Amino acid sequence: MPANLVVGAQWGDEGKAKVIDYLSKDTDIIVRYQGGANAGHTVVVGGKKYIFHLVPSGIIYDNTTCVIGNGVVLDPEYFLKECADLEKSGFNVKNKVLISDSCHILLPHHRLIDEVRELGSSPEGKIGTTKKGIGMCYADKMLRIGLRAGDLLDKDMLKRKLARILEVKNQELVKYYDLEPVKLDDLFKSLSQFADIMGNNIINTIYFLNDALQQGKRVLLEGAQGTGLDIDHGTYPYVTSSNPTSGGALAGSGVSFRYLKDVIGITKAYTTRVGEGPFPSEILGEAGEVLRKLGGEYGSTTGRPRRCGWFDVQMIKHSIVVNGINNITLTKIDVLSHYDSIPVVVGYELKGKRLTHFPSQGLEDVKPVFAEFKGWKDDISGISSFDKLPPNCRSYINSLQELIGTKIGIVSTGPDREDTIIMN
Repeated sequence: MPANLVVGAQWGDEGKAKVIDYLSKDTDIIVRYQGGANAGHTVVVGGKKYIFHLVPSGIIYDNTTCVIGNGVVLDPEYFLKECADLEKSGFNVKNKVLISDSCHILLPHHRLIDEVRELGSSPEGKIGTTKKGIGMCYADKMLRIGLRAGDLLDKDMLKRKLARILEVKNQELVKYYDLEPVKLDDLFKSLSQFADIMGNNIINTIYFLNDALQQGKRVLLEGAQGTGLDIDHGTYPYVTSSNPTSGGALAGSGVSFRYLKDVIGITKAYTTRVGEGPFPSEILGEAGEVLRKLGGEYGSTTGRPRRCGWFDVQMIKHSIVVNGINNITLTKIDVLSHYDSIPVVVGYELKGKRLTHFPSQGLEDVKPVFAEFKGWKDDISGISSFDKLPPNCRSYINSLQELIGTKIGIVSTGPDREDTIIMN
């Protein structure tokens, strides 16, 4: 059986979790392939809200196995807390989640350094991180002084590796940041306890996944953040520390590209981003606050207000090219029912010339080119049939599909699982 991929087509927060939840009923294995506890995926079932950070959101189905792939950075403390919270809600988490033995472990010094660097940066130097240590953990991975989940399974080896890591990192904490050193014995005890609880769940997930696909199992790859935050293809340096895009899905799961079939890009009917960085379609002032309140645009991980803007065709075209997206899911269309007229960014101009692509540099200097579409002013919340949408709403969806040049296969008209239109 093939593997399918759900990827964010904007700057994250597009509503991926709802789509993953919707698709999970027909899936055997859901794989989280990058990011860490800086992600926040929200699913609403029967009016009840569940928020996921590290555990794949497909966990709420009885039929699924969930995998944390090798591309994720795992915070053990945060993970166990999330498992405990979900199990209080009746989900059998620990018996259904497998952890890649190549997954990197986020350690206390990662959080400490992330926080002090972000708080100490000048306004021009701030990236807008969640200060959860994600970038620092990825940096140590690339510096080859990281700790992996498989290292936790041999206690003697674990202690030796921690001693080598802390020899380097404690010097950085004390001499460069004027912070207290991390104590080896305390960290060893904490990680040993995690290994005692989750050790049987730590396996070579690369072979597990490819064997499962060969046996006909259905696999869904789930990323965090979105294309605009990709370390290589996003609005650098205002990006995350990993690859949320299709390439990151394969590298971060170990699933062979031969199995990948559908790449489903998720986009809101407007645009949001959290943190710093250029945002051509951003709505400033009171008008931006109106859309923020209408859409409930506050981060599920940090509670930070999201910056809001209109739909950006140029950005979605960039995501389609980078990811190989062959199917778009449009979310939060119901939020736009407030408007008489809906602007859409249909292109960019830079120094008086129309751009033909999403620029790698200079996005902060582009001038957005807008087109206006008629609003519908009718409450469409919960509608599950395209034909029942107001004519102007149908026209808006069809126009977006034509502008981006890719099929819109699913339209979400509300947060609940049932508030979904499957397009012909």
